Amino acid sequence: MPIDFNPHFIFNQNSNVQQKIVNRQAIGASGAGGDTFVKQVRQDLTPTPYDGVKITQKTFGKIEKTGEVATLYTITNKNGASVDLSTFGATITSIKVPAKDGTIKDVTQGYDSVTPYEKSPVGHAGGTIGPYANKIMGGKFSLNGKEFSLECNKDNGRTHSHGGSDGFDTKNWKAKVLKDGVEFSYTKKDMENGYPANVDVTVTYKFDNDNNLRILYGAKSDGDTILNLTNHTYFNLDGAENTGENSVYEHIVTLPNSSKITENSEIAVPTGKFLDVKGTPFDFSTPKKIGEVINSDDEQIKIGSGFDQNYCVDNYDGKSLVEVADVKSEKTGIRLKVSTNLPGFQFYTANHLGKTAQPNGKHGSRYEKRSSFCVEPQFFPNAINTETFDEKGFLKSGEEFLREIKYSFFISD
Repeated sequence: MPIDFNPHFIFNQNSNVQQKIVNRQAIGASGAGGDTFVKQVRQDLTPTPYDGVKITQKTFGKIEKTGEVATLYTITNKNGASVDLSTFGATITSIKVPAKDGTIKDVTQGYDSVTPYEKSPVGHAGGTIGPYANKIMGGKFSLNGKEFSLECNKDNGRTHSHGGSDGFDTKNWKAKVLKDGVEFSYTKKDMENGYPANVDVTVTYKFDNDNNLRILYGAKSDGDTILNLTNHTYFNLDGAENTGENSVYEHIVTLPNSSKITENSEIAVPTGKFLDVKGTPFDFSTPKKIGEVINSDDEQIKIGSGFDQNYCVDNYDGKSLVEVADVKSEKTGIRLKVSTNLPGFQFYTANHLGKTAQPNGKHGSRYEKRSSFCVEPQFFPNAINTETFDEKGFLKSGEEFLREIKYSFFISD
């Protein structure tokens, strides 16, 4: 039986606490034992991964469409690394982490105010993508015997993509500052943008002193619906000031737990077939530079104009975090590992950036094509219409959506 959503999986606020809880459950701790454990936690003076983390906020600009003001929150850890988060789209606008030379580097593409995100939302940069990430063929799906039609905003009206032109990354979310992060919340109304049911969604960002950024997704619905949430951050580990075409080619990529990809049609919608990556340009089981394989004659590469493929996660169980990507820059020494408990991820090399409508970025230059990469954990594209995909992304009334993406930053050897 496919595990679409597991209501028994609980996100812990503190990774140290989680390990202790798991150990107690493993030996069959009683309710009384759990009470003792809580008291022990309150008395434990061991520093947590969040000690010294500071959260500040400032105005990010006025949203023209609604007249609301967007707020930018900055989480800074004790080492000076930081994450900037906008209420507009529950968006990551910046991640700054240490490089091998001791400087702090911004490794994400984005903009200096809310205006470009609202007026020229090219590429969904850093945004929370939903209600349903990636493509839905024909913008149609069936639920409980009823067919629903969504806006077809991609492929010349042939597909619905990333929640449509009025998706979650275009909404101004409410924000709540926590002691160790920021929780964003949004309520999607029944039939908003064509999706059924009222859905309360939360996206919580936590950034610790080990430079781990956790993104915790939660949702509850008052009726059956579909949901597929992800983050669309564009990374350049050489530094986001590297905006030129093909400037991501020297990044070294390992995708350690993906032996298969889903085959794409001519408009990059999965056909339902799985392809082995071994011996193909999609095989990153051992480290490769992007530039070594991105111009391959492989038909699947040509369809995406580069890497734009859904990778399947080996040993997926819907609960455990699996490391799905390991990317590093020789120039800065910055290394990013991505882990998730979702069944797939889109590996994308920003093949369609560089459009004339695109505004200049944080560094005053336009982000050109193949100047960054994305790792977007997700349910498989068009899974709700694909018989061979077990995980559909259905969320039933009364169930709880709980998924996680974790970005971990290191200085490589």
